[in-house]
Amino acid sequence: MNADDALAALRAQADPARAAEMAAYHKAEREYLGLSNAVTGELATAWRKDAADQATLVSLAEGLWASDVFEARVAAGKLFLQARMRPDDLLAWRWIESVVPQFDSWAIADAVAQGGQKRVMQVPERLDVLEQWTASDHMWTRRAAFVFALPFCKSRHPNEVEQAARVRVFRWAERLAEDHEWFIQKAIAWWIRDLSKRDPEAVQGWLDVNGARLKPFARKEAARHLR
Repeated sequence: MNADDALAALRAQADPARAAEMAAYHKAEREYLGLSNAVTGELATAWRKDAADQATLVSLAEGLWASDVFEARVAAGKLFLQARMRPDDLLAWRWIESVVPQFDSWAIADAVAQGGQKRVMQVPERLDVLEQWTASDHMWTRRAAFVFALPFCKSRHPNEVEQAARVRVFRWAERLAEDHEWFIQKAIAWWIRDLSKRDPEAVQGWLDVNGARLKPFARKEAARHLR
């Protein structure tokens, strides 16, 4: 599957009426086809399974991304959802890292983050890269640091690596608590809320010290699952 064929497959299922609604909602100036997440996900899964190797998958992602079609960029992000890529996932990670500075839409950013989360979990040392992102002038890059780190919230019994990651992301949240970009506040609240389901004591402790520095809506969202 090359990018031209993949784009043709996406266009074959276009819904012009829904595309117009999506363009009005997302606002970014690009072509929209009006496809659901289910459709882009199914196609991306099929392309991923058919790819001969990681280099082929990255080449397809590059072509889809370059088209700047909304659904093509979403599908490109969904090409790297394997929990582990062998012998390593370096090519995939390099592509993901290269497109983060181009994020301009939460939906595209979150599609890429799905694969990015897997790549960070495969190589936790990539938290070093995410930490660099928290200092970026690009709002979407700062946001990506928290979204890519969400899997570290999942375990009720975190191992040493996961626990260290949580402490580290808490530090990022503390540093950016007064970053009043709505999407940054939302990302911090999202990460803390997810962690509260497994470690409410740690979240309550963090909010006791830093909660007042968040916007009220973010503080409320972060504490949603706390008693």
